[in-house]
Amino acid sequence: MTTFHLAGFPRVGAKRELKFAQERYWRGEIAEADLLDIAKRLRELNWQHQAKANADFVAVADFTLYDHILDLQVATGAIPTRFGFDSQNLTLDQYFQLARGNKTQFAIEMTKWFDTNYHYLVPEFHKETQFKANPAHYVTQIREAKALGYQVKPTIVGPLTFLWLGKEKGAAFNRFDLLAKLVPVYVEILNALAAEGVEYIQIDEPALTLDLPAEWIAAYKAVYATFAEQVKAKLLLATYFGSVAEHADLLKNLPVAGLHIDLVRAPEQLAAFADYDKILSVGIIDGRNIWRANLNQVLDVVEPLKAKLGDRLWVAPSCSLLHTPYDLEVETQLQANKPELYQWLSFTLQKIQELRAIKTALEQGREAVQAELAASQAAADARKNSHEIHRTCVAERLANLPKNADQRKSPFAERIKLQN
Repeated sequence: MTTFHLAGFPRVGAKRELKFAQERYWRGEIAEADLLDIAKRLRELNWQHQAKANADFVAVADFTLYDHILDLQVATGAIPTRFGFDSQNLTLDQYFQLARGNKTQFAIEMTKWFDTNYHYLVPEFHKETQFKANPAHYVTQIREAKALGYQVKPTIVGPLTFLWLGKEKGAAFNRFDLLAKLVPVYVEILNALAAEGVEYIQIDEPALTLDLPAEWIAAYKAVYATFAEQVKAKLLLATYFGSVAEHADLLKNLPVAGLHIDLVRAPEQLAAFADYDKILSVGIIDGRNIWRANLNQVLDVVEPLKAKLGDRLWVAPSCSLLHTPYDLEVETQLQANKPELYQWLSFTLQKIQELRAIKTALEQGREAVQAELAASQAAADARKNSHEIHRTCVAERLANLPKNADQRKSPFAERIKLQN
């Protein structure tokens, strides 16, 4: 068996249903119950699509009414104190005020989630910040999905990434010093999820792909040792958006059930994890772009892994599919006007079918998905040779550029004087 799983799914809906429902709620045109019902139906549809694609686990705890990092601030009791809200009894209107501001407080700052176009709400940490567990949002999603008969895998951002992505406010201090107070709250949250009968919990630590200070890197060992001792579920530590090869020795020795690595952004890092003896989840379908995968090329990578790892091989998108459009089939005008381009594209619902084909090929052989492989190869070949991609006139202009055309006409010392 090859396990196929996901870290997350788009929240907005195929036709931006959540966005429009939020705006209607903010204008007072629908009630809170109506908005929550629309959100619930979107979650159920997301799980239905994942199950139809033969995913072994559906993603839960990923759905949010605004931002998953805002949800984590609520879950850990780390909402900005300047609002004066009680994170344990936060109303929906207060939740949105954190994101949008109100008459007395400006909204929580937004910034890019790593190098994506997604923006998250930046946690505000103070020296006196106190954390308190409130996992209700995550537990609700687990119960909803399990009631529908799905095998679930919750995903939450890990404590070190959460702290790293925040900002220090007030008196000078190092937010790293809050880690000792944050970890017990994470243990409480994770055990609340485990109590719902989940086997695996995915903890995302994409900060590992960054140039972290040594003390932050060293803390992973202690934090995940604590989790191993105190959390009653198997943990999958996930990284994405870059290579973690430089931390391979650390990661391979962490007491977790498995690791997830991004082989789209950093395919070369696979060699550093070739001798890993636990679950190795490989992100082999791009969770960030709109392009169809070449399934034959993907299988060339994962088939040797399957032969070596057996059931310890898991396959997944490189990261959450949050970053991709929902469904290519709704793009009827694009299909009519740009049929060649349309065949090159793959949105969320198409990407999970690509993963279904990979899972099937690994379990039954490539002959079981001949049609999917042929269509994938045809699209890849068409894109490679298309005049829409390769313009001979551009190549000719580049070839005929005069010598030193790429050099500045004046030295920097002169240019900076003019600019100033």
